[in-house]
Amino acid sequence: MAALPFTATASDSASTSSGETSTKKSLSQSDWTLNDQGCYVKIAEGKGRGVYASRVIPPQTVIEVSPVLLFSKSEYEDHGRHTILDHYTFKWRDGRMALALGLGSLFNHSTHPNVIYMLDRAHECIKYASARTINPDEELCIFYGHKLWFDPVGIVETLEPQLSLDQHDQPAFFDILAIYDEADDTELLGSSDPNDILESDALPFTWKKLQVDEEEENMDDIRTIQAWAVDIPDSKHIATIWLKRSGLESDTLAHLKRIRKKDSTSTLLLSVSPSAPLLPANVDIGDPYQVLVPCNPALTQTSLVLKNTLWPTVYAPRRKWEPEKWSIAKVRWARNAINHILRESNQTSGELPVIAHVPRPFGDEAQLPQSFTAKDTRISTAHPLRHATMNVIREIADFRASISSSDIAADSLMSASPPEDSREISCTSSNGTNYLLTGLTLFITHEPCIMCSMALLHSRVKEVFYIIPMPQTGGCSGSACLPALRGVNHRYSIAHWQPGELGAAPAHLDEKIDA
Repeated sequence: MAALPFTATASDSASTSSGETSTKKSLSQSDWTLNDQGCYVKIAEGKGRGVYASRVIPPQTVIEVSPVLLFSKSEYEDHGRHTILDHYTFKWRDGRMALALGLGSLFNHSTHPNVIYMLDRAHECIKYASARTINPDEELCIFYGHKLWFDPVGIVETLEPQLSLDQHDQPAFFDILAIYDEADDTELLGSSDPNDILESDALPFTWKKLQVDEEEENMDDIRTIQAWAVDIPDSKHIATIWLKRSGLESDTLAHLKRIRKKDSTSTLLLSVSPSAPLLPANVDIGDPYQVLVPCNPALTQTSLVLKNTLWPTVYAPRRKWEPEKWSIAKVRWARNAINHILRESNQTSGELPVIAHVPRPFGDEAQLPQSFTAKDTRISTAHPLRHATMNVIREIADFRASISSSDIAADSLMSASPPEDSREISCTSSNGTNYLLTGLTLFITHEPCIMCSMALLHSRVKEVFYIIPMPQTGGCSGSACLPALRGVNHRYSIAHWQPGELGAAPAHLDEKIDA
């Protein structure tokens, strides 16, 4: 795969005394020098032109500062995206697209880049720097992303983790990344108030809009389920407290009214259990029987009328989908989490490079006393279920269990008079035990698989951010989208962090692997 099909202007670093010498030099592309670092252009079989080092380039060396050609949003939508340029442009925060000029247009793609790039939107340029030591005659490559229109030359598929950087060069790489982060935050914050709200097109990520439920405006379209009901002489005989004590108060039937009155008969909706639930012996009611009830609430008035013929249904009109508003400060919080998993991914050794991270919640750090990070350990443990997401959930569960045990031990040593806030502590502990990720955000390098996505749903996670989509195995938008499925009792938000916002990418993972 060649770099962009532009004609580069190159000059010899040494002055020539005659036109003959100049012509001779120009015939040898290996002698073209493009900058102070002595980079030159060479044509490689199967790849076309590429940028190569003529001498050792140390880590953290600035190789090029390329100005960019900017396309307006409409101009790019109408023309640019239909050309080969579509795979070489970078997103600018105001909706424009940027194409690197000069040396920046000549770098080839690699899943193991030795050059990182930093988007300097304030000065409308892209800065390129060495991520590690680059040896003489080694090609300089960057990472263009995982969705490419070409097949990279020389890439061998493997299930083993592949690191983007040499271990001894990683600190240097992350020093550069830290400089980029600081500059990017300065540009993002400027002189503005950190509490200022950013427009959606200024965010470094995109929200996934979950599939909207069908309206079910025809009788044949209404999805139903068998439920147990019982006729009661007087609805006053049945109190909410009895339902709770009997274990019949659940979210499964929350979209239905519990009592249906028809003529002089009142009918109580009990449960959707396979067998008839046990009823109190001291209440004069009949035997339970099964009825068909709607599976979902009514989204429209037409649907409400139809569903009420089966059972009184809750009317829940659809709200226009609107993503949560994000402040500048919250974006910085999220970027710190993304940079954290990016660093951890490139520092794994002998493991699949998937990292999951749950930070302390933004604006509510008391909800989680500390952050948690876990890596994939399937290789070292020889256990197929030791995914990064499962591991971080397990760590949080162990932490909450240890806190609960400590509270119980402490309470046993205290006096009989509990503190005024003991009930609040108990409730918090109980909630954490049942729903481990309530109100929390998970950041992960690669889109979680179906198993992990379901575990996140059961844990009541608030939102999930991932960098690399996994179209063949992902459970958040790849092969399926678990939170958008019918009948799930929890939905969490999903966001894809744009790779163009990063100067590097997580270490390579075969797209056939469950992340």
